[in-house]
Amino acid sequence: MEEHQLGRDLAPRVATGITAVVLCGFFGIASTYILAARPGPTMVAGAFALLLATLSVQLLHSFARPLVASLRPKRVTLVAQTALTYAPFSFLGKAWLGMPGFLAASTLLLLPAALAWPAFALEVVATDLIELKMGTTLPDVAYTTVATILTALVVYGLSRLSELVAEVHRSRAELARLAIAQERLRFARDLHDLLGYSLSAITLKCELTYRLVPKQPERAQEELTEILQTARQALTDVRAVTRGYRDMSLSAEAATAESMLSTLGVQTTVRLNCGPLPTAADTVLATVLREGLTNMLRHSKAEALEIEAHREGDVVRLSVVNDGVGRIGRIPGAGLTPGSGITNLTVRVEELRGRLHAGVRADGLFALVAEVRLDAAESCARAGRTEPQECPG
Repeated sequence: MEEHQLGRDLAPRVATGITAVVLCGFFGIASTYILAARPGPTMVAGAFALLLATLSVQLLHSFARPLVASLRPKRVTLVAQTALTYAPFSFLGKAWLGMPGFLAASTLLLLPAALAWPAFALEVVATDLIELKMGTTLPDVAYTTVATILTALVVYGLSRLSELVAEVHRSRAELARLAIAQERLRFARDLHDLLGYSLSAITLKCELTYRLVPKQPERAQEELTEILQTARQALTDVRAVTRGYRDMSLSAEAATAESMLSTLGVQTTVRLNCGPLPTAADTVLATVLREGLTNMLRHSKAEALEIEAHREGDVVRLSVVNDGVGRIGRIPGAGLTPGSGITNLTVRVEELRGRLHAGVRADGLFALVAEVRLDAAESCARAGRTEPQECPG
């Protein structure tokens, strides 16, 4: 579990780490301007203290904006960074020219767009005016202007990218939890709808039969026969719900999967070239697809999925392939790993004289492959049945 959690959180950590390294690198470059000015030891110590203070505020703006937003008064840290950016020019001069770019980035991060961009432009112009006042030539001013703008945009872009990566990961996890919760609700709803009437009917008929046994045994026997039939139907309904065999369609499941997975950011390719299928085969393959998708959402971090079904004679082959295994840094064995879900699917597929395989392919992708025979499924249709376990052998 800890390994899976680490793999799932790797992308936000990498994005945050890269942004932090770039910020520290920019501040490292700024420190070279201070050293190049050759100030005295006391001035160097003071300059580096100011540099560390500015770096701390910038890291706060880049990685802890919710905390900054909660401070009172609002944007007090932005005011502090403004003071740290412009006040040191009075005694450090050109050695402090690397700092306005960070203030401009913080402005874009913290202010509304209507205020941020005018303030951004004002900070760039203010830096140019300060530089002109210090007697800098126009080519050097132009260079500083471009450097300030690029620094601000790079810091702003990386900071926002780190936030977006974290938000996408949180949204992906939440959508996966919602998908599982929705399936649980569907299961509970189906059980209620299917068994509520049957169990109520059985209860009422049992009470009636109890009263009829002493006086009308023949009528009681008829009621018992009906109770038995209702109980058998209830058992069939329970099996239908638990196994997902209820009016399921491979094409409908694939369309639903493609729509849902697109919201998770999973690139999904669907190719169904098998034509119309008998109900039993359609239901079994739809169940295989649903189970494969459920396992993928629970146990992997797939970014690409391929659903393909094609027909070869009397055999229909469905493959569900995803790249989630490598994404979590753990490669299971290439063979089929026993589990209740896969085991149940194997039984259903074999009842249509087919076979099921799940494992890691040579290219590192995880594949769930099911093959069913249409002649076995058509025997179900001729018998008027839709569930494989009830079909003739």
